[in-house]
Amino acid sequence: MGWVQKVSRAGYYALLALPDAFAPTGVRARVTRRVFRSRFELQEPGAGRAAAHSILAAAVGLIAWFAVFLAALAAVRGVLYPVVAAHEYQNSWGGPTLAGAWAVHAVLAVGLLPLWWFLVAGLGVLQLRLTQRLLGRTGPWWPIPVAVLLFLGGIAVFIAWLHQI
Repeated sequence: MGWVQKVSRAGYYALLALPDAFAPTGVRARVTRRVFRSRFELQEPGAGRAAAHSILAAAVGLIAWFAVFLAALAAVRGVLYPVVAAHEYQNSWGGPTLAGAWAVHAVLAVGLLPLWWFLVAGLGVLQLRLTQRLLGRTGPWWPIPVAVLLFLGGIAVFIAWLHQI
């Protein structure tokens, strides 16, 4: 499997994390096997591990969907720059002409989309490691504190984003 396919599968898995977090553990294992086309077996996770996985998977899934929302918002705003912020183009990137400002914003908005997708794919890898640790009882311990810290950081970014709009 090529790296593009791996990144695509990981990004897809990150977006599935939110609805998958509320599914029975058997369904979560099946989704993991099907998305990554690899072997994954449940190892009697128990109610506590299943609940912890639900909470952390939902948290990672929310962050993934928020990242997709921000990427889409940035792309639309960049491509439609003259409609969104045409009155401020003299002092913006690419200014002082509207054509220059539009070109710079559009190129940046579309050009940064792959980086956004790599971010979402990274969240998918974190989601996979969480599933392996909590439901499969294998893998490293680090995804649990990373998911908690990432969610707290995501809350801070969301609050900051709300205050700037």
